[in-house]
Amino acid sequence: MDPPVSGAQAVDEYLEYRRIVGEDDGGKLFTPEEYEDYKRKVLPMRLQNRLFVSWRSPTGIDCKLVGPETLCFCTHRYKQHKTDFETIPQQRPISLPCRVTGCQCRAYLYVPMNGTQPIRCRCKHFADQHSAAPGSKCNACSKCSGFHSCFTCGCGQPAYAHDTVVETKQERLALGKPVGQDIPYAAMGGLTGFSSLAEGYMRLDDSGAGAPPVEFLDSPVTAMDHPFLKAFQVPSSSSPETLADKNGKGC
Repeated sequence: MDPPVSGAQAVDEYLEYRRIVGEDDGGKLFTPEEYEDYKRKVLPMRLQNRLFVSWRSPTGIDCKLVGPETLCFCTHRYKQHKTDFETIPQQRPISLPCRVTGCQCRAYLYVPMNGTQPIRCRCKHFADQHSAAPGSKCNACSKCSGFHSCFTCGCGQPAYAHDTVVETKQERLALGKPVGQDIPYAAMGGLTGFSSLAEGYMRLDDSGAGAPPVEFLDSPVTAMDHPFLKAFQVPSSSSPETLADKNGKGC
């Protein structure tokens, strides 16, 4: 007889189940047998054919790495789109259609937010006021020929200059971008670690602007640096004994 499962263990097992299954159970939990069958079928395919999704600037920076909860232009989340493939499609770009019943979205498309609000189109209406069907016509006016926003990303480039990129592990490695570890979780998109949650220009790894050289990180603080750095600057000539004397703690 199996030992009873504690409350904490049950929560961990449910979270693990949800990360692996995602939206594939249609809102009804699999039985243990169905869950094992699902893992036998899907996990090898997911580990081999993972697709990485990012919102890339013309300079090559992945300004946004898409994860399970990242919204699409159609207002549905990435995990609600088709993300698992038995065979990776040959055509490019790879389309990841929305699986929500009635949604006209045929390919995942990331659109940034302006704080907590969707960005505006040049027709002055919000992104979520536009159709998810190809062409992205505005539902609130007739003069809009399709969603086009001049919103400026933190990288300095306008939103319309960015592209939603769907690529394989091999394609990403060829560009020298990180791919992280092979994991069985659903709809991970471009997430490879905690740094993936930061905007591209702030990310100090190869998926963003690139890590600064050691010489830069070890360089002395100057008058041109941020006041925070200057406030906590420790002079190179200061020893622990000297600092203790200055604080009145010396002998």
